[in-house]
Amino acid sequence: MPIAVALDRAEDVRPFIERSGATHPSLVDSDHRLAELYHISNVPTLIWIDERGRICRPHDAQFGTDTFAAFTGKQSGPYLAMLRAWVRDGSGALSADEVRRCAPAPTEATQLARAERALAWHLHQAGRADAAQRHFARAGELAPLDWTIRRGSLPILGENPFGPAFFELAKAGHTEYAMEAITPTRVEAER
Repeated sequence: MPIAVALDRAEDVRPFIERSGATHPSLVDSDHRLAELYHISNVPTLIWIDERGRICRPHDAQFGTDTFAAFTGKQSGPYLAMLRAWVRDGSGALSADEVRRCAPAPTEATQLARAERALAWHLHQAGRADAAQRHFARAGELAPLDWTIRRGSLPILGENPFGPAFFELAKAGHTEYAMEAITPTRVEAER
């Protein structure tokens, strides 16, 4: 069963969850605990976890629709076909060694960036906006391609996460997951 997790503030994501009509669980993780546990640095990210709790395919930046195909160069059809095949017959699952190879440990800078982001979030919730903004900025400096930190901080700082600041962030690029090389969803698209 799919489980969706938004790394946003509940008040920002609730309207999207309600409009989606999803029949699967949709959770909100404003503290980014999931991103830290699974070393997620891009959104959306999909992880396959089997019924025994084993990761069968580590984090992979993929999509369930073609809404952003022109922007990302990725189509949803091939990935959804892989996912359906895995559910049906287990094909596409990686061995434990392959999962480890494709999910490297976070760097020291990434870990420090996540600590800065956590401190910024705590300060924001405590009403200390100026201090929070400094720590959000430092987190972004330490992990400039981590969209869970950079894009995820935009609404907290009063910016539209799909507005001009997002498109400036997108120009810088994003962290490439190792799964990019083995997941055949990239197509030539005009950007």
